[in-house]
Amino acid sequence: MERTEADRPRRRYAPRLPPQQRRAQLLDAAFTVLGRVELHELAMEAVAQEAGVGKPVLYTVFSTRAELVAALLERERERGLDQVAATLPTDLLGSDPVAAASATVEAFVGVALENPTRWRLILATPASAPDEYRAALRTSRDEIIDRADALIRMGSALDPRWATVDSNLLARSVLTVAEMLGRLAVGDPAEYPRERLEEFVRSIVGLLTGESFE
Repeated sequence: MERTEADRPRRRYAPRLPPQQRRAQLLDAAFTVLGRVELHELAMEAVAQEAGVGKPVLYTVFSTRAELVAALLERERERGLDQVAATLPTDLLGSDPVAAASATVEAFVGVALENPTRWRLILATPASAPDEYRAALRTSRDEIIDRADALIRMGSALDPRWATVDSNLLARSVLTVAEMLGRLAVGDPAEYPRERLEEFVRSIVGLLTGESFE
């Protein structure tokens, strides 16, 4: 028997949303999907399904997969930069250089573990990432180094313990170690749990300061 229009299941339509709200919803959905798959496996169909919309809705906002990926990477880079900025101390007066550096590294690892999906994208930049994104990451890294450098130089002017420290090299060293440990933390959490990484940082501090943290 031929089915009538009334018999056919009605197509589900996503509720209308303002453009910016729809864009944010789709980026959130893509981010959620990336919690389960690698970036090169991200499929538009999976994003649409996660967002509860049809693919035509998705393609109305992001005309290509590359456009979606670029927008997501840029959003997460900006959010990551804000997180890193929050880990930097605001005042070095009265603090020991080694202790301050180790506290910053531990704080960074904590931030990475709070949002491993974001930091996998930032710390283990996929080969498929756009060149513009890679350039933006380099710029962000330089901004962080400049901020840390300025903070250390300010500490040098106020506290004699900081006076002999090469501010630029310390800033670069701390960031490099933090990135390495963060990459291990989000890339292989079973092998490199937070406790192991923090114990490593504390042991290095002990070697440099001659203190025991037993």
